[in-house]
Amino acid sequence: MLQLPHASFNLTPSDPSAFILTGIPGLQDAHIWISILFSMFYIIILLGNFMVLFIVSKEQTLHKPMYLLLCMLALTDINTSSSVIPKALCIFWFNLKSITVGGCLTQMFFLHAASVMHSAVLVIMAFDRYVAICNPLRYSTILTSTRVAKLGLVGLIRAVLFILPLPLLLKRQPFCTNRIIPHTYCDHMAVVKLSCGDIIVNWMYGLVIAFVVNGLDLMLIALSYGLIIRALLRISSKRAHQKALSTCTAHICVILTSYTPSLFSSLTHRFSEGIAPHVHIILANLYFLVPPMLNPIFYGVKTKELCDKVGKYICRK
Repeated sequence: MLQLPHASFNLTPSDPSAFILTGIPGLQDAHIWISILFSMFYIIILLGNFMVLFIVSKEQTLHKPMYLLLCMLALTDINTSSSVIPKALCIFWFNLKSITVGGCLTQMFFLHAASVMHSAVLVIMAFDRYVAICNPLRYSTILTSTRVAKLGLVGLIRAVLFILPLPLLLKRQPFCTNRIIPHTYCDHMAVVKLSCGDIIVNWMYGLVIAFVVNGLDLMLIALSYGLIIRALLRISSKRAHQKALSTCTAHICVILTSYTPSLFSSLTHRFSEGIAPHVHIILANLYFLVPPMLNPIFYGVKTKELCDKVGKYICRK
């Protein structure tokens, strides 16, 4: 049994209106040091992503489909990290471990909906790269800003429709008297495991989302890159190959940093009992820290036009 500080039981686990988030089990003594890293990462996330939003909104020359997609990505990154990190820091700094059932389910909805939306944005970006490389002459007619905005709206509606059943199904579940969640946030499967009722529907629905949403999105991204590679093989110019691949580098890096920890977290919650809890929870938190922090860097470095605008604003200051 985990021994929690007495201060964390202002609302006890038996209180029907509260859960207790423990933080990172086994590393409670290191919470302050971990919080320093979390807060540094979070500041970088906010600065980087808000800078992208600010510069794209101010610069008329950046009002293009690709930069609209970067703004969508920045918004989802801010949303995912802000759904988790502030509460985690409250646990680390102030020992505020209690969270109401309603607050827990709300946090769950926003963080998982933002993750699904993030995946949708990556799919649209893959389509953007496919059109830019395989149909460059028709790019401006196929991918207009209006069409990209509509695709983003479809991705948002999909995220809401897929994720809304998660908290609604859990709201009907009876929870045991032991309401301790060994985590820094209200992850779906962590809350499901606290239920004393039949959780087969919740378990299966979560699994369907993990495989159908992420699986389908990865298939669409793989299809886009398969068509890109096929198109590049028909071109003999090495310079053209390098230029085309250079435009995809940032997107590929974002895909790798986004899907790897997400899929690992989903699968280990269900199938791997041998992994130490603190290892799983640290990796799960990295999903909300590392990709949102690195994404503006990837695109800032690899997108010359955006990089130049950032440099211009920094030099002004």
